[in-house]
Amino acid sequence: MRISDLTRLSWDQVRRRKVVTMLCSAGLSIGCAAIILAMSIGESTQQIVESQLNSFLKMDEITVMPDSGAMPGQGNPDQLNEEVNNRGLLTDQKLEVMRNMKHVTAVAPYQRFDHLEMTTADGKEGYVEVVATDLTRLKDFGETFAQGKADSVDINSVVLSYGATMGLMDEETRNKLYETMERSGYDRESQEQYRNMMVIPTAMYQTQIQLVKYDENGKQLTSTPLQVVGVLKKPKGRSDISIAQDSKIYISIETAEQLRKELIPSSVQSSTITYNSVKVKVDAEQNVKQVEEQLQRLTVSTQSNLLQKEQLEEQFAVFKAIAIGAGVFILIIASISIIVAMTMSTYQRRRQIGIMKVLGSNLSQIRNMFIVEAALLGILGGLLGIMFSYWIVWGINALILSLNRGESDISIFIPYTAIPVGLAFAIMTGIMSGIYPAVSASRTDALTAIKRD
Repeated sequence: MRISDLTRLSWDQVRRRKVVTMLCSAGLSIGCAAIILAMSIGESTQQIVESQLNSFLKMDEITVMPDSGAMPGQGNPDQLNEEVNNRGLLTDQKLEVMRNMKHVTAVAPYQRFDHLEMTTADGKEGYVEVVATDLTRLKDFGETFAQGKADSVDINSVVLSYGATMGLMDEETRNKLYETMERSGYDRESQEQYRNMMVIPTAMYQTQIQLVKYDENGKQLTSTPLQVVGVLKKPKGRSDISIAQDSKIYISIETAEQLRKELIPSSVQSSTITYNSVKVKVDAEQNVKQVEEQLQRLTVSTQSNLLQKEQLEEQFAVFKAIAIGAGVFILIIASISIIVAMTMSTYQRRRQIGIMKVLGSNLSQIRNMFIVEAALLGILGGLLGIMFSYWIVWGINALILSLNRGESDISIFIPYTAIPVGLAFAIMTGIMSGIYPAVSASRTDALTAIKRD
């Protein structure tokens, strides 16, 4: 008996036994859909989280910090030469070595100040974190400008993050707001008013600002006027409150030296410029580990986000394994229903089996007919499962959009590998479930079956 004949006979039985076909296909489709959805949600969630990590924790960047273990210990500093004294520090000399390393595309040093008060020409105030760096390298590290640029800047030029433009208000308005909150006992309405005021942006491009600091005696120290030459874009995927709290002002290294003289006159000025940290951008993620090993030879500490990514992948692998296991469990339950249905089919079709044996069909041909029938049920269940999974994913995405008022960067997708995996599981479950009924059918005695029916 040819395969085409077996398939035709099996398909005829699948068509005629509609109730059995529907029940078996339903069970297989649920298991198949569960496996596809498990893989889809796992892959989608992993991609979403990795995208967020790439936004906040760049995978192709390395943070370099001074190596405190290599810093000079106790002893007379005068007896130590400058080379030993700077062994664990981040200096311009080390920066130059980093720039010449293979696979390194950009290097940016960072010096951080405490939070300082920022005042505008029209009397508005706000607190910002002052970060000294190479302003011309901001774009290389993912910062995009909403206004202006920093290709070439003067010593008194600054760049503001979008959060630094939010919540600026004059002293009188701020005091009135605080008084209102105190009178109302910080109730929900006053807190909502405060949050609304803190997220209002102010046009700062091409304006002048000054930074203010108070010394130990309460004396106000004010910097020279600084020109805002650029404002960075508003970050996506974050609330306005979190953006307002992340208020930064970027200045050049030269401007930082000037600010130290103006706002921290008692500080000791060193002849060697050092940095709190350095960011190194690598041309590809797979080269991060190699560059990190080269950087550590400079007696510095390094930190990348590869470990977080590896831990994330391990966690998602466990999640996907559990979800796929749930789908396989559903398929096992479905296989029991197939075994019962096919066994009943064997009992009801004893006369047909007996006639086939009398006409010359051998045991393997009868077994193959039932196995092909079970495989067809698996294919039907798998196709239904694929269709159900697409409907479910479409419903989940529609729900996400409705909850986010039609705007969302989060969406679930079905990876191409999930479809053949789900279909293969459904077919294999059908075939495995059909083996016992097939063997049972092949052992039916032909003459006894014909006589009884």
